[in-house]
Amino acid sequence: MARVRITQVKSTIDRPQTQKNAIKSLGLGKINRSVELEYNDALRGAISKVQHLVKVEEI
Repeated sequence: MARVRITQVKSTIDRPQTQKNAIKSLGLGKINRSVELEYNDALRGAISKVQHLVKVEEI
């Protein structure tokens, strides 16, 4: 499968707890922190919950 780079671009302050949990599950937590992960269905679901807080790039 493809690998993606996910970068947090907005804060989780004043966001629902479900969005904070999704950011943590992606391995993020601070603005401008990036992770590289294998793209799969579980990852797609987490990204869709916080798509307004992150930037996703295919590597």
